[in-house]
Parts: sequence; structure tokens; C-alpha cells
Amino acid sequence: MAKEQSDQRVQESSVESLNSESTQPVDYEAILNNYKATFPTVQILDKEGEVVNEDIMPDLSDDQLVDLMEKMVWSRTLFDRSIALSKQGRLGFYAPSKGQEASQVASHYAFEKQDWLFPGYRDVPQLILHGLPISKAFLWSRGHMEGNRYDDLRAMPPQIIIGAQMVQAMGNAVGVKLKGEENVVTFAYTGDGGSSQGDTYEAINFASRYKAPAVFYIQNNGYAISTPRHKQTAAETLAQKAAAAGIPGVQVDGMDPLAVYAVSKQAREWAAAGNGPVLIETLTSRMGAHSTSGDDPSIYRDQESFDYWDDRDPIKRFKAYLEAKGLWDDEKHEEVVEKAKEEIKQAAKESDSTPDMTITGLLEAMYEHQPANIKEQIKKYQEKESN
Repeated sequence: MAKEQSDQRVQESSVESLNSESTQPVDYEAILNNYKATFPTVQILDKEGEVVNEDIMPDLSDDQLVDLMEKMVWSRTLFDRSIALSKQGRLGFYAPSKGQEASQVASHYAFEKQDWLFPGYRDVPQLILHGLPISKAFLWSRGHMEGNRYDDLRAMPPQIIIGAQMVQAMGNAVGVKLKGEENVVTFAYTGDGGSSQGDTYEAINFASRYKAPAVFYIQNNGYAISTPRHKQTAAETLAQKAAAAGIPGVQVDGMDPLAVYAVSKQAREWAAAGNGPVLIETLTSRMGAHSTSGDDPSIYRDQESFDYWDDRDPIKRFKAYLEAKGLWDDEKHEEVVEKAKEEIKQAAKESDSTPDMTITGLLEAMYEHQPANIKEQIKKYQEKESN
């Protein structure tokens, strides 16, 4: 009864406020124009790697800056080798990540091992950095169930259903809060296409209501497969979608690793302190196809688009910044690339040596306690596999 009275007072207060302010005509154009001013793009490094905003420069040591760069170069190398492995028929589905190294790696760099990661299918680099063996990532690509078997890893396998990981992340974050776990944040990634799914809004809305410790990323790379962002929504930004859920929304230059890290670090601290979730839109680009499954980006993107984003390549930008500080050079770059190639080569051999799945094994893994029809099928295929 007390709650109903409280809700009634809030509603009456809102009506009184509306009546007191409704004498002036609503300036709809001013409201629309205000969105861009409300959600400016956060940037620290320009495309030449020059610092343009000292005010939010993150407190990273020289060693940490180099470590972040090494991880970004490793991610670019993982992309190069994954494309080669795909052409060799040694991978299944693969969603290229070239161009999104700052958006993915620098954001992940702001989180801790005790945090929970809910990735989309393009977010394999973060999953590996969080602790998944590369060989298992390759097995996941092949559809092998061993690629989904995690040991002591606070993460879920990459989600194929667009936006579904956001709902899962919300549920996990609410669970973390109910269990009273301290300094544990759940973070999840989707793309601009995912932001058009109802799941994404439902996730941020529910997480907001319960002040769940979560950070939601929308990696706006401009295209939901071949559908350009401007055909998905008339919103000035995707960050402003946070306003409807009553949570902070931030748009950041997703090709600027320092800006992505700074915004992510602050968002994690905000969520971990019990203030509720944050929505972050990273402006980035995938410098190639949506996936290796027959997509040709030249059909829906012109060369000018590729040139524009190549000029803003996050690795080129960060490399220029670190070279100016005397922390990076071409020799160091090649050392990191060669080390990553060897690591990936060994992981590919390990995944190649994993025994193929059997139908019996698949059926046995579907249920902890098999129903009668599954037991019948297991028996049937056991007999076939033994012959």
C-alpha cells in the first residue's frame, strides 16, 4: 500500500510539473539539435597520433602503454593468421576484427580477470585476452564442442544471435549484485546492428532498474553486415539510446585506444561502485568483410570509405604516439608480430590435433540427463561407430 501511494505521488508530481511548464510551445528542432551536443565524441589522440585532449589522459605507465600496443598488434596478427587459416579450410565461421583493435583490446584492458565477459561473434580477441586458449577459439570457429568448454573462465562463448549476449550479460550482472560480490563488473559487446535489436534495449533497461554492475558496448562499425548505420536508425548517436533507460551514455572515438581505455576505465569504476550500468558507443570500422562466409564489402562500400578509415587505423595512430615517446619502433613491432605468429601457429596445430567430434559425443553433451529419445539415438550411433 505504501509503495502504491509513493508511485501515485510521483505520478501526480509529474503531472503538476507538466502543467506548470506546458504553456510554452515545444521546440522540437532544438531538442534534436541538442542530442549531438549532449553526446560529443570523446577523443584523446587525433588520427596523426597527436594528443588533443590532455584533460582525460589515462594514468598508464610507459610499460602499460607498450603492453597495450603489444596486445593490439597481437590482435591484428591474429586477424591476418585467421584469414590465412580460413583460406586453408582450417577454420569455420570467422568474423574479421581488423580495424577494431582499439575498440576491442583497449576496452578490455580496462577490466579485471574477476569481471564477466559476454562477447559477440567478432569479439574473439577479447575472449582470448580474458584467458581462453587460442586453440579453443579456433575449435569454436569449427563448431567443435571443446571450443565451448571453459575451465575457470569468467566468460561466455561468442554469441551468434545478435543482441542476445546483452540480455545474458544483464542477467549475470543482476546475479552478481544479488550474490553480493564486490568489485565484479559484467561487460558485453554488440554492434550497431545489435543496437537495433529489442534485446539490447531490454537489457539496458532492466539493468538500469536494478542498478546492475554492467558496461554495455555498441561497436558502431557502420554496417550491420551490408546495412549502413543510417538506414537502421534516425538517432543522432547510438549512445543517446542510454537516455531512455536512465543510464549514462558515452560516444568515443573507437580508433583511439587511449580514449577508449579512459572511458572504459571510468565506466567500470562507476558500475563497480554500485551506480548501475553504462552504455558506450565506439565509433570504429571493420576494414574488410563482415565474415569469411562469402561477404563482399565492395558491393556496399566504396573505396573512399575504406581510405577514410585506413587513415584512422588505430595501430598506425597509437604507433605514431608511442614512437614520439621513444617507446616503439619498427624492430619492436616486428618482434611482436613474429612472436604472435608462432603462438598462433602452435595453437592451430593443437586445435588440428583435437579428435573430431562424434555424433554420440554430441548427443551425450546435449543433456546432463538424457531423455528417452536421446538415449535411443545414442545407442543407435554407438553401434554404428563401433562397426
